[in-house]
Amino acid sequence: MITIRPAAERGYFNHGWLQTYHTFSFGDYHDPHHMGFRVLRVINEDYVQSGTGFPTHGHRDMEIITYVLEGALEHKDSMGNGSTIRPGDVQRMTAGMGVTHSEANPSKKEDVHLLQIWILPERKGLAPSYEQKHFEENEKRHVLKLVASRNGQDGSITVHQDINLYTTLLQPQESVSLDLSPNRHAWVQVARGEILLNKTLLHTSDGAAVSDESRLTLVAKKTSEVLVFEMG
Repeated sequence: MITIRPAAERGYFNHGWLQTYHTFSFGDYHDPHHMGFRVLRVINEDYVQSGTGFPTHGHRDMEIITYVLEGALEHKDSMGNGSTIRPGDVQRMTAGMGVTHSEANPSKKEDVHLLQIWILPERKGLAPSYEQKHFEENEKRHVLKLVASRNGQDGSITVHQDINLYTTLLQPQESVSLDLSPNRHAWVQVARGEILLNKTLLHTSDGAAVSDESRLTLVAKKTSEVLVFEMG
């Protein structure tokens, strides 16, 4: 079963310095029919204006993944980490027992376009931690590249939950497939482009919940970048 979450039906707020779209309920956007999908709690698509950003704020008991599509995002946190996240990078912050951080667009000209993803951790009270890795484009072309997993396998970042995050870059008519074991589920998020997911058409920023399917096949109709979350 595939259930589409159309991009046009997401929550949307324009704060001037920030335009943000919420796939699931978040902040002032509440939709009881879209509270998350299994352990996947938040997918926010953010456009942050040049020279602005999120001031220091706190989180607890959440696995937070930042995935930049265009531009750059500076990160600073209470653990002493400071980094710049660019396209190709995947960053994970375990908020655990509590952490504060800030995120800013250092550019004087360009917006930064990113996905902020929250995953419920396997247990509360984890020690806060941080990890960031870069994945080259050629690692993701015409394959499902594992970029985050519970055990950090195949060079992926570690997430404290039973979930695998894959990304892929596809040219028109290219395809990739993923087998799903019984009782496994998936969420497919089209970062850009247009794909057929098991013959279901998805456009840029559409998402889809997948259950009771034994195999996922993604066929690109346009040049596409897609994230696939596979979970229990």
